[in-house]
Amino acid sequence: MTGTDATHGTGADAMDPAASQVWDDMTVEVALSVMAAARTGHLVVRGEDGRRTDLVTQARLLAVRDGAGYTDQVRLRDIADGGGPPPRHGAR
Repeated sequence: MTGTDATHGTGADAMDPAASQVWDDMTVEVALSVMAAARTGHLVVRGEDGRRTDLVTQARLLAVRDGAGYTDQVRLRDIADGGGPPPRHGAR
């Protein structure tokens, strides 16, 4: 989902009507591609219920992608708390 969605917007979203919006099940790689295509430095992340769950920046996504525990299966919901991807099994 990109663009704005007036039915699920918040006051913060209304201040930035051009904010690109995506679902939390999107992978980090796809989110970076959406960000590049939209020529924006951030994305509003929405959960299954359509509510805003996070705001991710390009810098944050690049840091996650460059992290030791990154795989191409990491989704935006996996980094919603700002902690990066979960550790790989067997990693310490």
